[in-house]
Amino acid sequence: MFGIPAYLLWLAAVILLAILEASTMALTCIWFAAGAVAAFLIALLGGGFWPQIILFTLVSGICLAAVRPMAMRHLNSQKTATNADRVIGHEALVIETIDNRLPSGQVRVSGQVWTARSTDEHTVIPESATVVIQQIQGVKLIVEPIDTPVAH
Repeated sequence: MFGIPAYLLWLAAVILLAILEASTMALTCIWFAAGAVAAFLIALLGGGFWPQIILFTLVSGICLAAVRPMAMRHLNSQKTATNADRVIGHEALVIETIDNRLPSGQVRVSGQVWTARSTDEHTVIPESATVVIQQIQGVKLIVEPIDTPVAH
């Protein structure tokens, strides 16, 4: 093909795909590189154009469909919560009255001061109350009171 032996084209494809995978780390190109290795071996053994293409397609497809999901599960299994995620479910002390209508409110949790909003738009949570952190929206904690809040 193009006056260049097919096995050299497949070898170039393997190298190019491996470089692309190394630069992206997306676990996509590596499966096509595996297919190119299989086609490279067929080309070295003197196989024709169509067996090379068919094997490249089959090996790439099988690797992409079967191995990638397992690899992604393994790689994503060790997610570590960020410092912000760790406060969800913890109690916090209100250090500035939380009133979503003003908007105002701050809490202290684990020695850090955060802007806070109530889960309920109509509930005002007074200073010194204890709240539970339900979620994080941007840089604000969304909290629910443990103590009885003042309703307005």
